[in-house]
Amino acid sequence: MRIPRHLAIIMDGNGRWAEQRSLPRIAGHHRGVETVQAVVEECRTLGVKYLTLYAFSSENWGRPDEEVSALMELLSRYLESELDSMLSRNIRFQVIGESSRLPVGVRETLQRVIDLTSANTELVLTLALSYGSRNELVRAARAIASEVVSGRRTVEQIDDALFDEFLDTHGMPDPDLLIRTSGEMRISNFLLWQMAYTELYFSEALWPEFSSEELHVAFREFARRQRRFGLTAAQICNESENRGEDSH
Repeated sequence: MRIPRHLAIIMDGNGRWAEQRSLPRIAGHHRGVETVQAVVEECRTLGVKYLTLYAFSSENWGRPDEEVSALMELLSRYLESELDSMLSRNIRFQVIGESSRLPVGVRETLQRVIDLTSANTELVLTLALSYGSRNELVRAARAIASEVVSGRRTVEQIDDALFDEFLDTHGMPDPDLLIRTSGEMRISNFLLWQMAYTELYFSEALWPEFSSEELHVAFREFARRQRRFGLTAAQICNESENRGEDSH
């Protein structure tokens, strides 16, 4: 089975899972962390090299203060509890988004885990925190404009490759597959530039219910698809044959 090199996930449905059970919303987030742990391990086992999880959007700051505070505390506890596992399983941790908006204690924990796992090579686990793709694009445009104004770059040098250098995801391949849970069918301001040719898969399962089997179903669907990148099916087949690969 063909496995995506880079998998991105919008983890949706924690609050609804809790509300359906007459539990506080934070209970859904706690259960969602267990799903994160299982999915990270399954991705590592299957050979996914990059896993990017949409954990907290820039819009999520508008949620009730009590929920935001509880999420920040949960994030810190998750990182502390998973550090040894990341080290023993050769997982590198990193963050994208406006992390400067996060509480100081959370930022310190994030940086410590980033530093301690920086040499790991089996899987790159990225959390999108205080992240919004439009904000990322605006920040990149401003940075490039500053380079041009200062004379370090010229307008003629601006192209796709240069723009990519100023994105939070610089150095990572674009996602091959995006999974969104809970039955919602939108990408919610997530990796807009990076997902130009990403395959999309929508699961009806709420995130706390998303299982390893659900992940396998998504991967089997991904393996059935032919990724053309603007070319014809015949061209893709010819290129695959020339490389000695199976085009399906």
